Amino acid sequence: MNRLAAEPSRYLQEHADQPVDWWPWGKEALAEARRLDRPLFISIGYSACHWCHVMARESFDDPTVAELLNDHFVPVKVDREERPDVDALYMEAALAATGQGGWPLSVFATPDGRPFFTGTYFPPEDRHGLPAFRRVLDAVADAWATRREAVERDASELAGAIARSLAGPTAERPSAAPSWQELASRASEQLVGRLDRPWGGFGGPPKFPQAPVLELLLVDGALRGSAASIEAAEVTLGAMVAGGLYDHLEGGFARYSTDRTWTVPHFEKMLPDQALLVRCALAAWQVGGDARFRQAVEETVGYLLGRLRLPGGGLAASEDADAGGVEGGHATWTSEELRTVLGPRYDEVAAWYQLDGPPAFEGRHVLRRPLGAPLARPDGVQEGWELLRAARAERPRPGLDPKVVTEWNAMAAVALAEAGGALGRPEWVAAAGEVLEVLWRSARRPGAGWARTVQDGQARHPATAADVAWVAAASIALAEARGEDEDWRRAIDAARVLLAEFQLPDGLLATSSRDAQTPVVRPVELAGSAAPSANAVAARTLTRLAALTEDSTFGRARDAILGALRPLAARQPVALADAVVAGLVAEAGTVEVVVTGSRPDLVSCVQEGFWPTTLLVHGERGPWPLWSGRPDDGSAYVCRGGVCLAPVGERGELAQRLGELTRTSAEAARPTIRAAAQP
Repeated sequence: MNRLAAEPSRYLQEHADQPVDWWPWGKEALAEARRLDRPLFISIGYSACHWCHVMARESFDDPTVAELLNDHFVPVKVDREERPDVDALYMEAALAATGQGGWPLSVFATPDGRPFFTGTYFPPEDRHGLPAFRRVLDAVADAWATRREAVERDASELAGAIARSLAGPTAERPSAAPSWQELASRASEQLVGRLDRPWGGFGGPPKFPQAPVLELLLVDGALRGSAASIEAAEVTLGAMVAGGLYDHLEGGFARYSTDRTWTVPHFEKMLPDQALLVRCALAAWQVGGDARFRQAVEETVGYLLGRLRLPGGGLAASEDADAGGVEGGHATWTSEELRTVLGPRYDEVAAWYQLDGPPAFEGRHVLRRPLGAPLARPDGVQEGWELLRAARAERPRPGLDPKVVTEWNAMAAVALAEAGGALGRPEWVAAAGEVLEVLWRSARRPGAGWARTVQDGQARHPATAADVAWVAAASIALAEARGEDEDWRRAIDAARVLLAEFQLPDGLLATSSRDAQTPVVRPVELAGSAAPSANAVAARTLTRLAALTEDSTFGRARDAILGALRPLAARQPVALADAVVAGLVAEAGTVEVVVTGSRPDLVSCVQEGFWPTTLLVHGERGPWPLWSGRPDDGSAYVCRGGVCLAPVGERGELAQRLGELTRTSAEAARPTIRAAAQP
């Protein structure tokens, strides 16, 4: 047993019994490398990673490999979900050096952490163009011993490239960058042009859900009235919920699809994907009313609260791709298994879920629906579906990583609060409150800032900017859902911590906190990928808090972030889709809706629609300017840009006004508002 036995991370504990003398990431490991004058071997992965498990079995369990690692290196294991800043640093090194990245990520670095050679998965023997891991170890050890000067030079050059790439933009900002609306139009047009018809997505396999891109299309469609943007999002989401990427028995989405048709997933399920795709599917249902998307929301929330909910509170980070030692073993079926389980229901269920053709994955079937077909099950299929669920419940379950990641739990709280309000599910809103309460109770450390994770009841690792930004966003979502003033106060508290601990002189937010001990450079996340970047989330949150409080600090901080991101977005609007959404919403102007008195019908009117620029305040009064001078008369007060319409008392009129304001830019809307405003 090695040092990882004392670590709470499930991923690290999976390696605790290996013969490798692993160290967890930290100053102690770097100090040991300096003491021994040996290079670091840094292996980065996560618990749900299939190829991480493969390399562990093939190489790290092998005593011969372990001896090489122990004799010539200081081997370090990193859970990328605990330390996304460290992962970002070394992933950038891999991309700079080889043009390829992924997990497991294998990095060789100098004792002070500067990388000089990188790779991902290495097999136990030469195959498929990859060198055997033992051969790699021998070559790196020999280079360190006999060509040290060249290794140090390579490390310095690569460290310089990483620092330039991750430290944020340095180019002079143009005085007249395109408007965010223009950038949104460009990005949407590019995406519509790239759309894979009829299968959705915006490139070839493997296909990732790309929630920030879907949100851009939906927000742009709502604000500009672009039918093409909305159609591109609906086509992609429709293909995703039809395919095997979507779990038709338990709900929820797999990490990505290995094929063009979204049929064969990489079976791991990650909490952030569930949270972000619930929000996208909810928005698509709000925009177009397609019942498939509502059902996907309901079933995925069921998966979140049924499978990922932890006994001690909070939501688990992920569920493995493997079950019983077989990739997808819990979710795929042979023809014989299907006939045995379904009996006389086989023909109907097999036709419904396209199980009567050739198997899609290693001789096994994956459930999927035809493109555009409904998800709602007729009675006969429902009976077969229940039989399959019961049979699946008897199978070995994929491993669950019980790590509570602050960012991802807050992200899920946003999804639960928004979906609960929109679909009239108060129990989901209550669940969002419970998740957020766990974070405020366990991840907020008085005098020590926020923590990235909570494991075994212990706050672990310094928070990233994304952790704190999402806590602020979740507190706002919960305030809008349940109308409690404490949620607004918490959002403001988190936003102030975010700016104090992470904001750099140029206005952008660093990924890591000042005490996070990230070597080479303090990284700055400029573009989102699977999830929005911390800077984009922060910009949207600051926009909303500026509207609530009229505190210029929040507006200035938002403007600094967006000002730094806009020239980058002008060059690559799709790559910075999350920033484009944040800029577009800020530029359009916040529509403030204050519902006074007890008017749940008016509150639900706001919650049920997709109004990307709207801020909803209701319920418990607080000391915010939006409440000032407004009696408890049971009306909705709708304002924009400091100008308010006459109070509204009817749902239909409120929905009409919100629709009009949402479909126009701020500049086009203001004359209408002024014309309708009270004298």
